Amino acid sequence: MSRFVVFDVETPNRSNNRMSAIGISVIEDDHIVEEFFSLVNPETHFDYFNVKLTGIDENKVANAPTFPELWEQIEPIMSSGMLVAHNASFDMNVLKKCLKDYNIEWKPYARYVCTVLMGRQLLPGISHKLNDLCDYYGIELNHHQADSDSHACAEILLRYFQDGGYIKGAIRTCSFK
Repeated sequence: MSRFVVFDVETPNRSNNRMSAIGISVIEDDHIVEEFFSLVNPETHFDYFNVKLTGIDENKVANAPTFPELWEQIEPIMSSGMLVAHNASFDMNVLKKCLKDYNIEWKPYARYVCTVLMGRQLLPGISHKLNDLCDYYGIELNHHQADSDSHACAEILLRYFQDGGYIKGAIRTCSFK
């Protein structure tokens, strides 16, 4: 597969069942070819911790699209390649819960790559936190900002490929049924 859809979500509260922002970076043939960012109105409350972490609150998302409105726009992108995220089980579960909560049918399952798992295979013995990997590779990061996090994850994936990394051992499947 030569197209990877790298994404990152921010959440409004500890329930992690809605998103307040999403960033997407698309890789084709070893280059980032497309990037997308949107705030998302989660139609739920914000926890103090999440607001402090992301800087996103009720006021910032007041005029943002809801997930169903946004999904119409991003579904073609999300369906166009292998999904990738850093600590991907988190992002995949948020996506799954959003689809379920809004009764949106997508595909029965999606294969995805976790760059944490891939990194542990390629670079054992170092921290695989996103900010630590960005420091290791010299990648700029505005942490806990979905657009910056997705871009950084895409850059890390490209570095892994340059260093001889393979996705095979890091591929997982998420069921949407």
